[in-house]
Amino acid sequence: MRADFIRIYKSVHTWTGILTGMALFIAFYAGALTIFKEPIVRWATPQSTIPYVPLEETPDLIARTLAARPDAAKGFNIHLRDAEHVPARLGWEVRDGPADDHDESSLRHYVAHLEAGGGLQVEQSSPSGLAAFIDVLHRVVGLPVDSDPNRWVMGVVASLYAIALVSGVIVLLPSLVKDFFALRTGKNLKRMWLDAHNVVGIVSLPFHIVMALSSVVFAFHDGIYDLQDKLMYEGKLASVFQRSGANEALASARDPAALLTPRQLVAQVRSLAPGFEPDTLQYQQVTSSRAIVRVWGKDASAVSPRARGGFVAIDPYSGKVLNTDYLPGGQNAPNLWISSFFALHMASFGGVAVQWLYFLLGLAGAWLFYSGNLLWIETRRKRADRRTGAIPAQRLDTRLMASATVGVCLGCICGISLMMVASKWLNGRVGDLNTWLQGLYYVAFFASIAWAFLRGGAAAGVHLLWTAAALTLAIPATSLLGGLFPASGLWAHSSAATLAVDATALVSALGFAWMAKASARRIARGDLDSAWAPTPLAPRTE
Repeated sequence: MRADFIRIYKSVHTWTGILTGMALFIAFYAGALTIFKEPIVRWATPQSTIPYVPLEETPDLIARTLAARPDAAKGFNIHLRDAEHVPARLGWEVRDGPADDHDESSLRHYVAHLEAGGGLQVEQSSPSGLAAFIDVLHRVVGLPVDSDPNRWVMGVVASLYAIALVSGVIVLLPSLVKDFFALRTGKNLKRMWLDAHNVVGIVSLPFHIVMALSSVVFAFHDGIYDLQDKLMYEGKLASVFQRSGANEALASARDPAALLTPRQLVAQVRSLAPGFEPDTLQYQQVTSSRAIVRVWGKDASAVSPRARGGFVAIDPYSGKVLNTDYLPGGQNAPNLWISSFFALHMASFGGVAVQWLYFLLGLAGAWLFYSGNLLWIETRRKRADRRTGAIPAQRLDTRLMASATVGVCLGCICGISLMMVASKWLNGRVGDLNTWLQGLYYVAFFASIAWAFLRGGAAAGVHLLWTAAALTLAIPATSLLGGLFPASGLWAHSSAATLAVDATALVSALGFAWMAKASARRIARGDLDSAWAPTPLAPRTE
């Protein structure tokens, strides 16, 4: 390929990367954590004091709840498994106002259970919004609300990201075979970082292509669903999620006492798909002619259409299977094609091994964008005069980019770690925990950015890395305190999933501490004409 074309593609790759790099760092770092969203929720949720109603008594619980709260008939869940983050067997949500479907801040949560004497008790619950907010940061690149306009911003970022991927591959094509596994270490740190950037980028290219394309799909999914509705469902896509009734006058004739039991529904689904493991029954409109229950679950050997798995739609009174379009392993080709966008993006296939692979690829992707900015800064570095040794003043744009990169990227890490620690320390001590967590994230995020511009990228990088190490180390330390001193109001769960959260945080804290020491060493021993010198340098005067 002609050299002038290579230069054009290199310029496209550089500028699309610069325009999107910091936003994509947030998306990838938060996205890596979102892979283990359920373990994080379990880690951040204290053990419920509400006794679980045995499954055999669930029909009575449903009947009593609907008698006391008829509004719950619109939709409620029966949880088939006991878990730390599930406060009771039966629960439902009420959405306040016309909020976006993805906005969980507008939801009020209720649970119902039977007391020792047999009476019904209905309570409002406050589930942890920690993992949900981390997921929001991932989906809308650090913006506070998962709304349509913010998703469109993500769509534009993802489109530029795809352009950066294509242009980067074209730039590397002439030297791809020769330099693919080259990692030249030594005094030339810029060359080493460039080699590492290229190797990580090429090795993880299929992953990044999937992320870029699926992110565009998610950002503009409403239009895609409208097209899918017209081409595949003839305008009847809503029937997959809600059963239509021919005679609404029959609504009052449906008696919840005639509902099939949860065990009967589970048996019906397992006869249909033996590898499918149900975990939740989602009832809708149970007292009307449109009654339907979605049996949610996972099949480790199949592609799941959503992160939480897939479902079978069943008539909760007759047991008739109404829809299998979202059943893992039971989808037809068109539905499987659509579901693959979700599965490949959310790692909802291949089990735990694929989840850990995606977690590592997500962190590697975050580093890729961070290193891209560092390479841009070093490329524009002004060197000292070889004859006189005069130290030039670095360009303003490089100093600003260094501060912004350090502040945004490390601010995201500090903010998320602070949220996780606060989710235990503030639980039960503040009125609206989730609002506090979001506020703490943005306090840490913007404080990090301010500190980076105040002290410069080099010095602030060391400070913020030590801060990230301390806050991340506080995650397992908090669990340890909860296990040793439960009277403190803290807690620690003994399940493998929650212990893995603490172990991962411990390893991450050690990694941040190592990077802080390495960064400090580079400042002390590095070139004085670097943008990473400890203070902005003025030209030397004689």
